[in-house]
Amino acid sequence: MQNSVSPHKNTVLFCLLMLINFQIAGAQNKFTKVLKNEMCDRVKEATQHAWKGYNQYAEGYDDLMPLSKKGRNWYKVSMSMTPMDAYDTFILMGLKEEAEQAQASMMNKFNFDLDNDVQVFEVTIRLLGSLLSAYESEGNKQFLSLAEDLGQRLLPAFKTPTGMPYRFVNLHTGNCRDSINNPAEIGTLTLEFGKLSEFTGDKTYYEVAKKATLAVFERRSALDLVGEAIDVKTGKWTNTSSHISGCIDSYYEYLYKSWLLFGDKDFKKAFDIHQKAIKKYLICDTENGSFVRQVNMNTGIEISSNYGALDAFYTGLCVLEGDILLAKNIQKANFSMWNTFGMEPEEYNFKTQNVTNAQYHLRPENLESCFYLYRSTKNEQYLWEGKRMVDDILKNCRSEVGFASIKDLKTMEKMDVMHSFLFAETLKYAYLLFAPDASLDLKKYVLNTEAHAFLIAKK
Repeated sequence: MQNSVSPHKNTVLFCLLMLINFQIAGAQNKFTKVLKNEMCDRVKEATQHAWKGYNQYAEGYDDLMPLSKKGRNWYKVSMSMTPMDAYDTFILMGLKEEAEQAQASMMNKFNFDLDNDVQVFEVTIRLLGSLLSAYESEGNKQFLSLAEDLGQRLLPAFKTPTGMPYRFVNLHTGNCRDSINNPAEIGTLTLEFGKLSEFTGDKTYYEVAKKATLAVFERRSALDLVGEAIDVKTGKWTNTSSHISGCIDSYYEYLYKSWLLFGDKDFKKAFDIHQKAIKKYLICDTENGSFVRQVNMNTGIEISSNYGALDAFYTGLCVLEGDILLAKNIQKANFSMWNTFGMEPEEYNFKTQNVTNAQYHLRPENLESCFYLYRSTKNEQYLWEGKRMVDDILKNCRSEVGFASIKDLKTMEKMDVMHSFLFAETLKYAYLLFAPDASLDLKKYVLNTEAHAFLIAKK
């Protein structure tokens, strides 16, 4: 007689097997503390690798060219872009030797009396931001002295009929050029200039930066949108395309972050008005998540359904605002963009699924948004998404002496470019995503658009 198993026992056995399988699957999907530590170590090693390449082949220059193993300057004279951008990342990661090397490069610049026509926006977010963040965290007055010298040399750019700055200013002569500017470059100065006013007691810096930003806001359309380009002499829009991508993106970011950092209600009011308009006219829901399109600022009519790497920052901004649902939907779109193409393209059309720019410039925005969403929700999905991105970057972009941008995602051919924001943002956000919350308390700090941290003022 064969042994038989009762139906009841069959059911119990089935349930036990299902429970075991569920527990195994759950264990496999659990992002453990060990794995977090492993990811932090991998990011630190990548940071050291990139810095070693810079130090060996590009010391004294602004950037490393990681394929030709040479240095590259932005302007006539180096302004130590990479050491300035990298310094606080080294401090965050506990890389003491690298921090000392970067600090030595920074301190070699006793002043900024240089015959360089510099881009006000880039120098502000990278250099001024780095110096002020370093001063606030360490109290070294040499950092503040350098910051004040630089701030003084940037002020002539604001001498326009509208108060909105020229794009470029010569640090030695004070001569300015390029009156056609954009909201991002005009409105992404308040955090740094505000901190400089706070530390020096000179209100001029904050006042000129605030006046410039609100001058953009005052020229918004009847739909409460801004365009892509404006003449700072006349205040007339020269490009009426409205979106959240380059040329506009960090204008919206700084409106909200200026409210967070300084408690200035004028910025909160402006942000709320713009944010309502963005949600009404720009958000486009798809099965792959919520993308952000481009429209005419005056009519709201769609101009383009192109979306790209820079746009991915918007998730983080929605998290800060408190709209977690929209943040999740935007991040779904962000990650689908990465997942579809193996890495994120610089730009693609989310309606046709055609890539319009297949380059990847080591950009941080997708990782940045994972960081903000994970901190807010503690949903490990965003750790897994971040791990995928870090894995892809370390695999596809690593070169013998650093990390290189990708020329074409189809072939993964590299470009001879390693931007300083690799240190300031991409590697920093990658590390912060997996590091303990205490490594950077978002209740105490606001990160500027280059990820340099500022302590929130007591309101």
